[in-house]
Amino acid sequence: MATTQLAPQYDPAAIESTVYQRWLDAGVFAADRTSDREPYVIVIPPPNVTDVLHMGHGLNNTLQDVFIRFERMRGREALWLPGTDHAGIATQNVVERAVAAEGKTRQELGREAFVARVWEHVRDKGGTILEQLKAIGSSCDWSRTRFTLDDDYSAAVRRVFVQLYREGLIYRGHRVIHWCPRCLTSLSDEEAGFHDRESRLFHIRYQLVGEEGHVVVATTRPETMFGDVALVFHPDDERYAELRGRTARIPLTDIEIPIDVSTAVERDFGTGMLKVTPAHDANDFDIANELERDLGQPVVIDEDARMVDTNRVPPALRGLGRDVARKRIVQELEDAGQLEKQEPYQHAVRQCYRCHTVVEPLLSDQWFVRMAPLAEPALEAYRTGAVRFLPERWGKVYENWLTNIRDWNISRQLWWGHRIPVWYCEREGCEEITVSEGTPQACGACGGALRQDEDVLDTWFSSWLWPFATFGWPEETEDLKKFYPGHTLVTGADIIFFWVARMIMAGYHFLGETPFNTVFFNGIVRDPQHHAFSKSRGNGIDPLDVVKRYGADALRYTAVAGTAAGTDIIMDRNDLDSTFAAGRHFGNKLWNVARLLLANLNGSAPVSSDLDRSHHQLADRWILSRLQRITRTVTDHLDACRLNEAATGVYHFLWDELADWYVEQAKPRLQSPTPEGDAARATLLMSFETTLRLLHPVMPFITEELWSFLPGEREPLLAGARWPVPNMDLIDATAETRFGQVQSLVTAIRSIRAEYGVKPGTSVRAFCEPADGEARDAFEAERGTIERLAKLDALVFGGADETVGAHAVLADGSAVFVPLGDAIDVQAECVRLASEMERLEKQLAAVTAKLANENFTTRAPAEVVERERQKEQAWGERRDTLAAKRRSLGCS
Repeated sequence: MATTQLAPQYDPAAIESTVYQRWLDAGVFAADRTSDREPYVIVIPPPNVTDVLHMGHGLNNTLQDVFIRFERMRGREALWLPGTDHAGIATQNVVERAVAAEGKTRQELGREAFVARVWEHVRDKGGTILEQLKAIGSSCDWSRTRFTLDDDYSAAVRRVFVQLYREGLIYRGHRVIHWCPRCLTSLSDEEAGFHDRESRLFHIRYQLVGEEGHVVVATTRPETMFGDVALVFHPDDERYAELRGRTARIPLTDIEIPIDVSTAVERDFGTGMLKVTPAHDANDFDIANELERDLGQPVVIDEDARMVDTNRVPPALRGLGRDVARKRIVQELEDAGQLEKQEPYQHAVRQCYRCHTVVEPLLSDQWFVRMAPLAEPALEAYRTGAVRFLPERWGKVYENWLTNIRDWNISRQLWWGHRIPVWYCEREGCEEITVSEGTPQACGACGGALRQDEDVLDTWFSSWLWPFATFGWPEETEDLKKFYPGHTLVTGADIIFFWVARMIMAGYHFLGETPFNTVFFNGIVRDPQHHAFSKSRGNGIDPLDVVKRYGADALRYTAVAGTAAGTDIIMDRNDLDSTFAAGRHFGNKLWNVARLLLANLNGSAPVSSDLDRSHHQLADRWILSRLQRITRTVTDHLDACRLNEAATGVYHFLWDELADWYVEQAKPRLQSPTPEGDAARATLLMSFETTLRLLHPVMPFITEELWSFLPGEREPLLAGARWPVPNMDLIDATAETRFGQVQSLVTAIRSIRAEYGVKPGTSVRAFCEPADGEARDAFEAERGTIERLAKLDALVFGGADETVGAHAVLADGSAVFVPLGDAIDVQAECVRLASEMERLEKQLAAVTAKLANENFTTRAPAEVVERERQKEQAWGERRDTLAAKRRSLGCS
């Protein structure tokens, strides 16, 4: 039997760790691969092991936990698989900064020592991340925790590389790629996103060779002109028709380049004449390949974004960084009379997604995945509804990207990550390449020694296998059979291309079906300046700080209730109270209702726990009916992934209906040893128990703790209890209507008391004229409730003889009059109202005069004029209200 000794105050710190240990000891989170129950699977978006988590992760993981707890309570074999990502470029950057702080570089440490240093970091941060997830209540199956560099996971990565290579879907390509001169690695298109920048457009004169005159080329990057191999214009551009086949000279050099045509030129951009720099621009690379001549691919900027030491680059510029070189070149062009003009220009420039450095387009040899064949089934999955996106607008974004997908650069010039499983023969003259899942000992063609590719794979190349490699693929494990495919993916829309789309492609290619059927995009947590929380920016909120101050359930309620799918949420690390206090107050309310319930149950369930309806009053029938409706509503919301509406629905039921109305109505009966008292106690117990079940996925700690105190026979742990099902026999529309009338009457009387300043300790009378006989029956049935909650001496049916007082008409047509002559100082109230009306009249006169002034209405900003009109309307309505109050009080 449960004890009634519930602490007088709700203290999250006193219960959360013990409650979580209770769950672990009972194995509630462990999924059984041998179970006959229908599985429900979520794989966690593995957080990077770069640092501890912030509130963005708190939001994401709380939402996942709501889904998993809900389905677990519905009887499904629910598995939430946890783990972390090695995050190649991000983690290497973090450790490189730590090494640099010691005055060293990774090159000085050497590859083996540096990788060992990164493993130290992973062991330190990875454990902290998992503890943070536990602290916020994450109900993961910790026995299945995975890491993207686990040995068996690494084997899966190698299997995928080798298989795609043999299928002709992985190839070595020589082309212009995105290069980060800070991270010193190549990047994929998705890792080098566009960002608007203020720049300048330079109009440069290229002298024609062997004749007078020049052509003008507009460019934002004059430093690349030393790598030009041609000038081109559109074949339909008549301005330059006679120049085709002629030659121009690169400014500041003696290098001559041909003038040709290309349909890729935009005639309306700049001058319509385009410089072709195939080693430093992807579009130029394609144009140069289309021209019917071998023009070469001269490189003039190196991997550090410095001008290279080559005959094409003037000696004074060699070794200069690109920005310094640009300024020097512009000055030299001006001095030589070859800069026609320059002008401000805003355009989109690609930046590294990790360090935000402007990337450098470089000609390079890299490994690529041919994406178009992989995209086809993933695209079809969306179009046929096999995969849905919430919010739905992201489906079109997904479709557009897959329709226009480009090959994926997967090689990274890093040391931390999955080493590319490719070996090159070192014997002179042998060009054999070995691609293998294992480690070959010698060249298969000539027996020569082998050298492994120095590069590692893009982090996302391992992450796209997460939904099935975590279950042991490529082995056909029992876990894979039971738990793949999964069901719901909860993640941020910012990685829809990096991760989501690629997982769907991988799922279809390697296992023939989608890895999940629903993609739920949570919003992004942002600071007051609308910057996304990020580890690199350092603007995040540590979930553990929130847990310590407000409790995990306050954090969870705030995260769930505060944002709909895809809606960003603003949080201020310098004002946590305004963000999380509401969740804490809700916990206090829940705790206090439990204390009142337990105090009146005396440690045992009420005799009439089977809800003998013969002793039910109107309020009992009302709250039980409302309970069935909220059960159905919350279930529907969770089924439809409207988590915020589910959370706020339970909140309003508990606070606005159960606590504020039913508990207050039932208090006298709760202490009564009568059948009516038993009915009230049974009704409250049933309502509270069901509320705990409904609220558990959102606020698991406090609901589990309070569950343990409830008397009677029920499941030992709420986390493993069944989800409530509405009892349609208890839905009573008439009771809801009638008790709603009671609520309206009490609310109207309370409003009159507040409006006229009746002191809380002062009782008044109320005269009620019900709209019909049914309304009168409801008021008669709850007369005691109305008198107690509205603080009435008496509720009288019929009209009043007094004239000094306040009237109200309810929505159903019932009317109420509250005499105020004995409750307030009428004369003083009349004086006060007159004074306030006089003040309002002056304000109204001023704003009316301002709006009548044509100079103001025509010259002031529209929003300012609108604000003045709103003032006029609000003050006019307030004046009319005060006048009505004076009339009701009989003021002269």
